[in-house]
Amino acid sequence: MLQLRSPPPATSSPSSAVSLSTLAPRLLPLRRRCRGAGTPLGGKTSSAVRASSAAPGATESEVVVEVAHREVARELASLAEARLGARLLPSAVPPDVAEFRSGGAGNAVGSLDVRRGAPGSTIDFMLQSSLHCKVPNGAIDITSLLIFLNASTDAPHFLMEFIQGSPTSIVVLLDLLPRKDLALHPEYIERYYENTQVDKQREKVEELPQARPYRSQSLFVRSTFSLTAILMSIDCGQGGEGTLEEIVRGQLATAASALLQIWLDSCADHTSEMEEGERENMIKRDQIVRSKSIEVDLTSNLPRMFGPDVADRVIAEIQKAFGVQEAKH
Repeated sequence: MLQLRSPPPATSSPSSAVSLSTLAPRLLPLRRRCRGAGTPLGGKTSSAVRASSAAPGATESEVVVEVAHREVARELASLAEARLGARLLPSAVPPDVAEFRSGGAGNAVGSLDVRRGAPGSTIDFMLQSSLHCKVPNGAIDITSLLIFLNASTDAPHFLMEFIQGSPTSIVVLLDLLPRKDLALHPEYIERYYENTQVDKQREKVEELPQARPYRSQSLFVRSTFSLTAILMSIDCGQGGEGTLEEIVRGQLATAASALLQIWLDSCADHTSEMEEGERENMIKRDQIVRSKSIEVDLTSNLPRMFGPDVADRVIAEIQKAFGVQEAKH
């Protein structure tokens, strides 16, 4: 899903934050590197996730913005790529989409990396993205990692998104995104959510005193998540920059890593025996979620942030990854 929504002011509470990707595919990894930068996101075939906002005359090393959740995303993407190996094809995203920025003052910078699944694998695509956007009172940074499966399996997709709206607050969205109506398929709940004990990760994050439930304003978005999803807003209050970084590198990184490991162990290699009608319903559900996320979030917000030319290029690549028809915008 793509949770592309309008960024809130940096002073907004995390519960009001709107992501630049909005559903099962939340996205946008910024892939900007400067000399001496660390390991690229996802290894040799992927670009590093960076956010940069260049002031006129600034050198690249001066404008790269690094936040803790991007480092977490890079580590998890590298883990996924190492585990999936040849099941992922090299990235084929064109340079003007792999890294893009708004015109004029360049208040928004983004990057997108997509690796399709190899023929015969269960992987549809792996998408990494980041966004850094200046706002009047600060900046918003969004980092996403999505791994979607194809129709050879009914196993859940993997979704991770961090939306940081201020130096002391962040929204975290982590889920094994269901591909069936859970009320109609209790065996699906048992196989992918109860047997894996995935709900324990949500419970651990909820124990944080700074954590509060995060609820999207979109009922459609809410309907796409599982009941075990980690949808939390973390607010460390005034002067809590250090505390937030500790939480991101600690409890949130641990929960995201555990969730990814569960997905790799229980979902990534799982093929499913399905009746043709059942498979068709699952494919239809996947397509609705993907199309709706692009329609609601990307086509309405990307042009406003980056201009129509840049937005059209980025949206076209996302549509290609999602396997949806070109949106009218």
